[in-house]
Amino acid sequence: MEINIKKEINTYLFVLFKLMGGFFLAALGIVFMIKANLGLSPWDVLHQGITKVMPITMGQANIVVGIIVVISSVFLGVKIGIGTILNTIFIGIFIDLITMMNIISFVDNLFIGIVMLVIGMVFMGLGTCIYLSCELGCGPRDGLMTALTRITKKPVKVIRTTIEVCALICGWLLGGYVGIGTIITAIGLGYIIQMWCKILKLDIAVLNHRSIIEDI
Repeated sequence: MEINIKKEINTYLFVLFKLMGGFFLAALGIVFMIKANLGLSPWDVLHQGITKVMPITMGQANIVVGIIVVISSVFLGVKIGIGTILNTIFIGIFIDLITMMNIISFVDNLFIGIVMLVIGMVFMGLGTCIYLSCELGCGPRDGLMTALTRITKKPVKVIRTTIEVCALICGWLLGGYVGIGTIITAIGLGYIIQMWCKILKLDIAVLNHRSIIEDI
């Protein structure tokens, strides 16, 4: 009995480590896309727009938006798991930490900017699939994406793109920076996430995310 309990604890700790790794990759991807200097991704246009009207950082804006989206997702039947809470907090923290470390510089070259944008999208897509596969609760935006995918029966790329465009419009109205990179990520990120889903053999529509109550 004691051995089984220790095994379950070790397994859960491994899953938490995997979860945090997914968060870090997603945050790294976001910073790459910001530093590409071609226009912010749709969600980051919204985050930057919020920083225009509130005295907070991009990471903190990420957390604020995450909380609002989580509350909205609850009404669509999304389970709130420990992963949902950790996502809401840590991706924003990782964004600010990576930015403060200044290990990724802004670029002014179009070609290099596009390369960095694609790298950021690849990291973001991989990180998203990794933490979703942990089934500890969807991230705020991914919970919304998963719920709408399940409800509408539409492909994830269509749902993701629709959500991104809505976030973009709201962010632009608040004064967020829109450029060619914004259009690329709005259209391409959903396809990249779907690509990683196929590579990792992950069907987000059938994932059985556990709620906090179930984990307890």
